[in-house]
Formats: sequence, structure tokens, C-alpha cells
Amino acid sequence: MKRPALRRTPGARAPLLLTVPALLAVAFLMLPLVGILARTSWGELGTHLTAEPTTQALRLSLLVSLWALGLSLLFGVPLAWLLARVPFPGKAFVRSLVLLPMVLPPTVGGVALLLAFGRRGLLGPWLEDTFGITLPFHTSGAVLAATFVAMPFLVISLEGALGGLRPRYEETAASLGASPVRVFLTVTLPMVAPGLIAGAALTWARALGEFGATITFAGNLPGTTQTLPLQVYLLLQESPEAATSVSLLLLAIAMIVLIALRGRWTGTPGDHRDRPAPRPEEPTGTTPDILPEPPAYVREKAPQERWPLHADVTGFTRLALAADPGTTIAVVGPNGAGKTTLLRALLGLTPRAHARLRLGDTDVTALPPHRRGVAWVPQDGALFPHLSALSNTAYGLRTHGVPRAEARREAQSWLDRLGVGHLAHRKPGQLSGGQAQRVALARALAARPRLLLLDEPLAALDQTTRAHVRHTLRRHLAEFGGVCLIVTHDPVEAVSLADRVLVLDDGRVLQDEPPAEVTRHPRSPWVARMLGRNAWPGTATADGLQLAGGGRLVVAEPLAPGTEALAVIAPEAVSVHREKPTGSPRNVWPGTVREITSGGSRLRLLITSDRAPDLVAEITPQAAAELRIADGTQVWTGVKATEVTVVPL
Repeated sequence: MKRPALRRTPGARAPLLLTVPALLAVAFLMLPLVGILARTSWGELGTHLTAEPTTQALRLSLLVSLWALGLSLLFGVPLAWLLARVPFPGKAFVRSLVLLPMVLPPTVGGVALLLAFGRRGLLGPWLEDTFGITLPFHTSGAVLAATFVAMPFLVISLEGALGGLRPRYEETAASLGASPVRVFLTVTLPMVAPGLIAGAALTWARALGEFGATITFAGNLPGTTQTLPLQVYLLLQESPEAATSVSLLLLAIAMIVLIALRGRWTGTPGDHRDRPAPRPEEPTGTTPDILPEPPAYVREKAPQERWPLHADVTGFTRLALAADPGTTIAVVGPNGAGKTTLLRALLGLTPRAHARLRLGDTDVTALPPHRRGVAWVPQDGALFPHLSALSNTAYGLRTHGVPRAEARREAQSWLDRLGVGHLAHRKPGQLSGGQAQRVALARALAARPRLLLLDEPLAALDQTTRAHVRHTLRRHLAEFGGVCLIVTHDPVEAVSLADRVLVLDDGRVLQDEPPAEVTRHPRSPWVARMLGRNAWPGTATADGLQLAGGGRLVVAEPLAPGTEALAVIAPEAVSVHREKPTGSPRNVWPGTVREITSGGSRLRLLITSDRAPDLVAEITPQAAAELRIADGTQVWTGVKATEVTVVPL
């Protein structure tokens, strides 16, 4: 069967003006390599490579390069972390110092080392008199020279990897009780392993090929400082054929390192061989994320400790918060209101706000994040991708010193309680969104926190999955012995999960009341709109409200004149007409339909008017058909005075 011809994407042909110089550049880079291959005496290759001076130089090169790699890891990894994560004065200067050996001529680097560590250098006499250490013309000098020129490759590669790692993983680990050192060893390093391995490989290869700084600082002593590149330099004068053979060996080593890096570690654009495995399909006949109920023996287990909350938050977010054990508080407000700042202040992770925090009888204000007993579940869960669901869940227990076997048993119990126990050995990349959220919640609860913070835990889920996860979350929050704060933009979550709703705006509390009261009398235009209501701020008059956006509103129960207030109107209370109504509505405006959306069995209309703020009305599809409603239709809207709720601000 004839294969269809591949179609070339329009514009895919490279311009000749760019192609020719690019090909010349490739030829320029290839010709020296071809020269080595063409001039190699293949018949004598084995003899040249097994000669005693060559094998001695090779052993010394391996020794020097491995020592240089070890020193680079010892000092370069902390330096890379410092540059990537810690702001400090002079950071740009330090980074320039790191890059300097990469652009400095190697012989100049050797001279600099000689003036610093030589017998007449800055530190050389002191090292020799105090410790009896002489670096020039010694193997240790060759190691120092190789480390000087090679370590920047490790630092720059690892700094880039650390810079690309979002801090939420490390912050989540800290909230589970991991100390900074433990976070670095168990979360940071495993997650930047590709960058670390790439940097280590490049560092080793560069140290193996070091020449200029070594010969200038350490000399060229056979068996002591004469590495393989220096051996090539000598052979070129005495036996050019042998020099070519040894050069071929170094060329082969360098190519092997680069090919290995390109294939696995550097993430070359267009290379898709390392794509994560797709999430497995759910078993046939089941609905995704509707998982079996956990066994009875784990459903009956509940935490015993009780931890009331008392917090005074200052800074951008300013509030005083107190709650009894078992209380769930929904934190709502517009973007920038200070919701996430509040959570991070309770965690001790932000300079924007400071929290004086007491959990139970313990004041944890001065404690670092990993010792506060405050567990955090960010919006995406931040499951550690290199650990299984079981290991993720056991992480907090292990940080508190629980033995491995016991931690895994308790972690499995929590996974069973949340209905994902059968997924214990899957990695996060193999879990669906709802499953990952349950594992993240299990991990937080298993860490035995005193305070639980959930930052929009269900925002990324579809409606069906969200309903099931919300049901699971509600059941387990009822068993939690501490206080839980949930940041959400979903009114259903706020009403169904919370005992109280905390409304923030610009860092201040506008309302802190039970969900039913917030639903009936929202004190924020944003909350009213979140609940699907029309919300118009204004100033009370004798018979109603003078609206801030222009226009007047007549209400049945006006407030004292001059009171700043918020008028709340339900969309279903707005009547829509094609002609000006002459009946009972006290508030009538002409307008234009600008948007029509479907909301279940009803249609929501956005109506604009030059006499009143934008208004959302809700009508049935049948009424819309009878009125011939379409985008741009001219209509009249009416609202009865008794349908307007006025709330003082």
C-alpha cells in the first residue's frame, strides 16, 4: 500500500540566507574531529593506548577528575542552592565569580592559583608552615586546578534546576514536619536529580580534560601531575601518531558524556522520549474517582487530641481569629484579598504578614514551620513526584520519628479511609486529579497536625469528581481534632464544608459568620456575586439607596440616611419585559441584553443600562422564547422594592 506523502508545513523551509552560514558552522566544528579520525593510526591504536606512560596518565586523570568532582559536589551543591534560593547583598557578584573560571583563559587561572596557593602566594606559606601542605607540583595541586575550572559547570547547571523547582514542594514538606536539611535531602535533591547529574557529568568531563591551569599551577611531572591532556601535549612533540590516538580517546569520552546527557538529562527541545506515562484508565464499568468505601475498621478510627486555635495576624492581612477544635472555616474574598497570605502567615512562610499563633496550650509563634504542627495542602496537592502515594502519605510520620514499618501501616490506613488504598504504590503521575487530591489530604491528616490549611483543594477537579471528593472531605473534617481553614471561590464548598465563613478584602475581615447568615446577608459585593446575586453599593436615602454607579433604588425597608450600604438582589427576582411594565415594580430601567448563559434549567441574562449598574436576571427558556430574547435585544427590567435586601457596610 502506498504511503501518503508527508505535507510540509507552510513556512517550514529554512531561508537560504540562514542555511548556508549554519552549514558552514557545522562544517567548521566537524572538520577538526574528522581530522583526528582521518589521521588516527588504527593499526597501532591499541599499542598507543596501552603504553605505560599513557596508562599512568589515564589513571592519574581519573583520580584527579573524580577528586575534583567530589570537591565540586561538596562545595558546589550548597553554593548552587544559596544562589537559587537565598536573596543576599552581592549575589550578582558571587554569581560572576562562579562564572569567571568558565571565561578566564586556563593559563591565567593557573597563574591566579599560583599567586594564591603557591609557596610565595597569599595562603601558600601559611599552609606549608602550619599543615606541611605544598600544593604546586603535587597531585593535590592538579586536583585544585581541575576543581577551579570545572566546578562552575555543576553550580550553573544545578542553580538552573533549583530555580525551576517551585518552592511549594519544599514548603509542603516543611509543613509536614521536615527540617530544612531533611527537605533538602529527601525532596529538593531527588527532584533536581536530572540537573545535578547533568552538572556532575559535565564537571567530571571538564576536569578530565583540564590542561592550562594544571600545567601552570601543578606542573607536568610524570606520575604526579601529568594527566592525559598533558601527556597528549608531550606526545605531540615526540610521537604525533600516539598523540592522535590519545586525543581520540579523550574525544570519545567527551562524546559519550554529551550523548548521554542529551538522551536523558538535558531535556533537549523536541525530544519526547521521557514523557511521563499516561494516567491509567479506570476499570471498565466504573466512574472515575468514585472509589469504594474504606473498610469499617478504618472508618471507626478517629483522632483523639483536640487543638483550639487563637491567632493574631498583622501585616498585609490583619485579623484576630479564634476557633474551637473541629471547626472548619471557609476563607473567601477576591483575588488579592489576603487569603493565601493568611495561610502562609499561619505557616510562618511569608514576610508580608506575621501571626501570633497558639494551638491548644502551645504558643508556636517563634517556632519554624516544620515544628508548628500546621499542615498545608496547596491547590495542586504538591505530591512529591519521586515518591509513591504510600510514601507520600508516610512522609510526615517519618519526619516525626515514627518507625518505617509503623509509618507505612498508618499511611495505608489513611489511604484506606479516603478510598484510595488500592492506589498506594502508584506515583503521582499515575493518579487522576481526584485521586491525587485524596492522597494529598491523607498525607496532611496522617502527619497528625494541630491546624489544617487547604488552599482551594478542589479547584482543579470537574464537577462530578468535586462532589465526591467534597463528600469525602466533609466526613473526615468532622473527625479532625484541630481547626481547618479552607480557601475557596466555590460557594457550594463554603456552605457545605464550613461552620464559619471568613470574608476578606484588602487584608481585612468584612464578615465572619455562619454560612447561612453570609448567604442571607452578604456584606461584600464580591461575596454576593460569588453567591450568584446582584450586589450594588451605595448610600442610604429616605426611601432607598443612591447607587455608587449612578441611579436610585427604592427599597421596602430603608436604612438611616447617609449609611453606606449594599443592596442585594437575587437574579430570579428581576423581571424582564419587552415593553415598559406598568404594574407593581418600584424599580424599572431600560436596558440591553449583552450576554446569555445557561444555568441548569434556566437562562441568565446580563443586562446593561445607562440608568443603573449591570444587572443579572434569570428567566426560563420558555419565557426567553416568548420574549424573543437574543444578544442585543432591547428590554425593560423591573425589581420590586420588597425583593431588595439592604445590608449596612
